[in-house]
Amino acid sequence: MSQDPLGEDEVEKAVLTSLRFETEILPPVQQFAAWREHMAILMDSRLPNNVNPEDGFVVQQAVWNLGGMLLLQQTVPAFSYERSPDAVRFSPIDHWQITLLRAGRTWTGVDGRVAQNEPGMIEIRSLGHPFSGRALATESISLIVPVDLFADGGSLPAASNNVVLGGHRAKLLIDLVSSVEANLDRFTQDDLPRIKDRLRKMVFDAVTPLVDRDDGNDQISQIGLMTRARRFISSNLASPDLTPDALARELATSRTRLYELFETSGGVANYIRRRRLSAAHAMLADPSDTRKVAEVGLAIGFDSAANFSRAFTQQFGYSPSNIRKQSSDDYMYTDRQTGKKPKVTFESLLQTLGLF
Repeated sequence: MSQDPLGEDEVEKAVLTSLRFETEILPPVQQFAAWREHMAILMDSRLPNNVNPEDGFVVQQAVWNLGGMLLLQQTVPAFSYERSPDAVRFSPIDHWQITLLRAGRTWTGVDGRVAQNEPGMIEIRSLGHPFSGRALATESISLIVPVDLFADGGSLPAASNNVVLGGHRAKLLIDLVSSVEANLDRFTQDDLPRIKDRLRKMVFDAVTPLVDRDDGNDQISQIGLMTRARRFISSNLASPDLTPDALARELATSRTRLYELFETSGGVANYIRRRRLSAAHAMLADPSDTRKVAEVGLAIGFDSAANFSRAFTQQFGYSPSNIRKQSSDDYMYTDRQTGKKPKVTFESLLQTLGLF
């Protein structure tokens, strides 16, 4: 049974806007390169063997920030993709991606197991694990959801990764996502907590009964420990005393156990550093935040402007003093309603999702 549309009683004036990415304004030979660069934060993209860059690669993508999770609408030609172990290790992005296809098919491999997604099904994928695959020309809707958003329910089980689900529960989730999509232009900021909570609950309820959950005490303990660690780090990003030792004391665990917990993130210190830099990126990209670069660095726990600038440049490939200019100069992005260049990018949304 389809879900009732959300937001029927809200005012007609829409306040939500999408971040749009389109390649058709570029010469055909530049289109795939633009898409590849745009998606590099998530994966490396490649053209099919029988396709040349000169043939063009017309993409349409709209990203909606639902106040703690992202909704992506996109139409993309056929391509192949990979998120390598190194990309995972050095990226702060470990969110869940839940995708439903309107058209096309995808095949994604994780640890030797291939999952095929098609219209009428739901694919669940962890961006915190390596994967590779290929896609036919697709039209899709995806939710990108921070891991911690499911913490109150015990988190999604690890067995959810690279799973394609169907059946009644999957249909309920598809209907809800479709209802949200149909009403995006009608929602106000006040609607977002309700929408986010409803989507979160529906994803959790649809996924967890349909995958094999390992109920061993060790895994449950591991999930709980990671949840507590993430929350402590997020709450103390501004503190210069946030160190691996401080985290180990807070969690009453050993440094060895802590390193094992964050091994796929390159260790505890690396994870903390990336979270701080992602928070700084969001502050610098915010036009309402007028603090100087040095003040932002101090605000997120760096002891000097030089150390902050060096770490920021190493992480993002450009200096913090250039971020406000860079975030507004990408001519392929436009605000859906005003036509103006936005102050945020797809990359900054992904990097800071769930931080605030």
